Amino acid sequence: MVKNGVVFILVLLTTYGYSQQKVTRSFNLEEAITFAIDSNYTAINARRDIAIAIKQKWETTASGLPQIDGNITYNNNLKQPVTLLPAEITGGPAGTFTPVTFGTKQNASAVATLNQLIFDGSYLVGLKAAKSFLRYSENLSEKTNLEIRKGVINAYGAVILSEELVLIFEKNKANLEKNLFETQKIYENGLAEQESVEQLEITLLQIDTQLSNVRRTWTIAKQMFNVSLGIDVAQDVIFEDSFDELTLQNISLELLDRSLNIEENVDYKIALNFTEQRDLEMQFEKSKFLPSLNAFANYGTSANSDTFSFVNAEQVWFQSSILGLSLKVPVFSSGMKRARTQKAKIALEKAETDLELAIQNIMLELNTSKSNYQFAIDKYQNAKKNIALAERIENKNQIKFIEGLASSFDLRQAQTQLYTFQQEYFQSMLDVINAKSDLETVLNTPQLRNN
Repeated sequence: MVKNGVVFILVLLTTYGYSQQKVTRSFNLEEAITFAIDSNYTAINARRDIAIAIKQKWETTASGLPQIDGNITYNNNLKQPVTLLPAEITGGPAGTFTPVTFGTKQNASAVATLNQLIFDGSYLVGLKAAKSFLRYSENLSEKTNLEIRKGVINAYGAVILSEELVLIFEKNKANLEKNLFETQKIYENGLAEQESVEQLEITLLQIDTQLSNVRRTWTIAKQMFNVSLGIDVAQDVIFEDSFDELTLQNISLELLDRSLNIEENVDYKIALNFTEQRDLEMQFEKSKFLPSLNAFANYGTSANSDTFSFVNAEQVWFQSSILGLSLKVPVFSSGMKRARTQKAKIALEKAETDLELAIQNIMLELNTSKSNYQFAIDKYQNAKKNIALAERIENKNQIKFIEGLASSFDLRQAQTQLYTFQQEYFQSMLDVINAKSDLETVLNTPQLRNN
C-alpha cells in the first residue's frame, strides 16, 4: 500500500508539472498591449522610478519639518587629565606647581534636540525640484508605455508575418513538388527535356531554403514577442488576429488629417521637464545669496560619579535646556556664487534652445510618419494588385508548360516573380501596421499613462 501511494504521488506531481509547462496563452493585439504595459520588464521598472520620485518628494518635504535627535553619552576616564596650579594656592613654595585632577572619573548624559527650519531659499527650490522630478518620472513612464505599445505591435506583426510566410512557402513547395513529380514522369517518357526537370529542382531548392529560414525567423519572432510582453520566451502563445483583418483595421485615412497638440507629445513634455530643471538649478544658485534661519531647542540631563552608579536611585542628575536661533548670512564668496549662478543661467538657455529644437523635430517626425503611413497604404494596395496579376501569370505559364507551349525557364521566371510579390505583399501588410503605430506614437494616441 505504501509503495502504491508513493507511485501515485509521483505520477500526480509529474502530471501537474507537465500541465504547468503546457499552459498556453492567447492574445489578440489589444490584449497583448494591455498585458505588456502591466507586465513588461521595462514598464515595471518605470513604475518603480515613479515610486522612487514620490519618496524623493517626501524626503525633500520632510527635511524642512521638525527634526528630533537624541544623544546618550557615557565616559569613563581611565586616566583623568591633570591640571597644574600654582603651589601658592595650597601653601607651597612660590614658582612651583601642584598637580590637580578636576571632575569625577565617570559621567553620563542624555540630550534631546529639536531643530526646525524657519527659512531657507534652497529648501523652497528643493520642493519645486522634487515635484518637477516626479513629473519627469511620470512622463518617462508614459514614453516607456508608448514604446512598449509600438514594440508589441511590431513584434505581434512580425510573428503573424512569419506565420503567413511559412504557410505560403509550404504551399509553394507542395505545388513545386507536384510539378517536379509530373515533369519527371513526362521526362522519363521522353516527352520533356532534362532541363525542365532541373529548372524545377533549382526553384524547389530555393523555396526549401527560404522555408527553413522563415521557420527559424518565426521561432525567434515568437520569442521576441514573449520578451516584449514580459513572459518566458518558451511560453506557448496563440495569436488570435488574422493578418488580413489586422491590416484592414490599421488602415485609417482620417489619421492622416489629425493635427498634433504639441503639449500632449511626450517628447515635448520631457524636453520641457529638462528646461524646468535647469530653471530650478538657477533658482537654487540664487537662493544661496539669501540668509537661512533655523530654530533649535534641547533638553538634557547629566550625572557624574567616581563609580558606575548611574542606574542607582540615589544618583543625582542635573537638568539643562537651551532655546535658540541660528541665522546664517552669506557675506563674501570671492565671486563663486555669482559664477555658479551665471553657469546655471547658461545651462537654462541651452535647455530652452533644446526645447525649441525638440518642437521642430517632433513636427518633422509627425510629417515623416504621415508620409510613411500614406506610402505604406499605397504600397499595400499596389502589392495586392501585383500579387493577383502574378498569380494569373504563373497559372497561365503552368498551363502553357503542361501543353508544351512554354519553356521551363518561362515557368520558373513566372514562379519566381510570384514568390517575390507574395513576400512583398505580406511585408506591405506589416509596413501598414508598423507605420500606423509610429504615427500614433507621435500623436500620443492613445495616451498610455500609469494607473
